[in-house]
Amino acid sequence: MASSSYSNPPCAACKCLRRKCMPDCIFAPYFPPEEPQKFINVHKIFGASNVSKLLNDVPPHQREDAVNSLAYEAEARMKDPVYGCVGAISVLQRQVMRLQKELDATNADIIRYAYNEMPQPPQPPAASQYGGRRTAAGHGSSGGGSFDQNSGFYYPSQWNNNDLVETMRVEACESLLIDY
Repeated sequence: MASSSYSNPPCAACKCLRRKCMPDCIFAPYFPPEEPQKFINVHKIFGASNVSKLLNDVPPHQREDAVNSLAYEAEARMKDPVYGCVGAISVLQRQVMRLQKELDATNADIIRYAYNEMPQPPQPPAASQYGGRRTAAGHGSSGGGSFDQNSGFYYPSQWNNNDLVETMRVEACESLLIDY
């Protein structure tokens, strides 16, 4: 006749330790028979007796998290015996710092781009020493700009820095002609 032990296969811990898996086995809920490597790694790094003591000391609702942490640390220790998961954390922290620097540089580039692309507020030319009126663009000047009829100010084009100099030269010439 079939015994009850065949209906419930032993957990990975009991199978690895070559013992009979009892119904109240502390390892059974956390080390299923389908994941033997999980227990093998934990056993090599921490030892079955220490893991059993730890699980008995941890409240039942936190045991699964404890086993997952042990399994992660054991796997990391198998890959890197010196640093374990601390090595992985250090690599990730360096990556975060590098990406933060890259993000800061990109944000600075965006700010510089937005600032340079925004139209500059118009600057009125300095008042003529002769007291003459400002002239509209196109009346003797070669640059492109705009003349505001309401304020009397000439707004030079942002594409040509020589507009202001040219406007002032034209104003000076016109005021000399008006005075004579």
